[in-house]
This record gives sequence, C-alpha cells and structure tokens, in this order.
Amino acid sequence: MDSGYLLSPLMLIINTAFDLYILLVLLRFLLQMLRADFYNPVSQFIVRLTTPPLRLLRRFIPSVAGQDAASIVLCLLLIYAKFVLMRLLEIPAVNIGSVMAPIGAASYGGLAVLCIADLIALVLTVFLVAVIIQVIISWVSPGQYNPVIGLVNKLAEPVLRPIRKFIPPMGGIDLTPLFASLLLLVAKMLIVPPIIYLGSF
Repeated sequence: MDSGYLLSPLMLIINTAFDLYILLVLLRFLLQMLRADFYNPVSQFIVRLTTPPLRLLRRFIPSVAGQDAASIVLCLLLIYAKFVLMRLLEIPAVNIGSVMAPIGAASYGGLAVLCIADLIALVLTVFLVAVIIQVIISWVSPGQYNPVIGLVNKLAEPVLRPIRKFIPPMGGIDLTPLFASLLLLVAKMLIVPPIIYLGSF
C-alpha cells in the first residue's frame, strides 16, 4: 500500500489540531486587545483552553505596550512546530494565504519567517470571516444577541469603523462590509507573498 494512503489523513489530523489551537490563542489575543467581554461564555471557554501554556510563557515574556506578547509568541511557536513536524513527514509545501510555501526547502530560519506569514494570513482571515458573519447575521436575525454575535461584532468593528467614515450608507444599504472584505483580501495578496518569498531560502 502506498505511504501516501496514510499520510493524507495524518496530515488532516495534524493540521486540524494545530490550526484550531492556534486560532484559539490568536482569538484570545485579539479579544483582549479589543477589550471584548471577558465574562462572555465563549471568552471564558477560550481562556480556559489557552491559559496553561500562556501561564508558563508569561514567566519569560512580558507584555508589550499593554498587549499580551506571550499569546503571539505561542502562536508562532505552534506554527513553527507544525511546520517542523510536516517537514519530518516529508511534506514539501503548505498553503499560506493561497500561496504555496516550500517548507521542505526552506532553512530553519526561513521557517520562522514563513510562520510570520502564516500568522498574518490568519489574522486577516479572522477579520474577514468576522465581517462576513456579521453581514449574514444582519440579514438572518437582525437585532438579536448571543455570546457569539457579541464577539463577532467586536472583531468586525475595528475593520468597519474606519471605512464608515468615508463610505456612508447609500439608500439604506451599508456597503462598508463589501469594501472591508475587498481591502482585507487585497492586504493578504500584497503582504503575505513577499514574506513567503523571503522565507523560502
């Protein structure tokens, strides 16, 4: 039986496990930065799952400008560990922001650069998804509230607020989410590929 038969499901498990936890740690950082409701049940769930490794890292990594630098460091460490594990499994490349990054050919220093590209792509994706979810919720159940909606609004607002200053509602239709989505996609296309190129050596 070909070795790829077992490699594909193994890669799915590795990617899913790492990516979910990296997302939780990143959400914790973003929600703290945006001063989201700490007593929100979803916030409490994220805090419980991410506190053990962060408690250890905070002994060595202080806050920077009032922000939890340990969360960002943990994200980068987890991404790096994922890339190293994939290299050990002889995976030649991974998808970062719709660009194939050659983790198999990159140096270990290059892998660190690719980690930064992956984290930036994830941050932009989180904001993009938050904007899209907010639009869908406004169509399906406007005016209703639950813990998830509260956090989604908190994540989308920093992206939408600056754009609303320049693009007011037209005929009762808010085009801000459309422009915000386009700007986030363009930002990903402009920022991520050059970093991947730097890390490919």
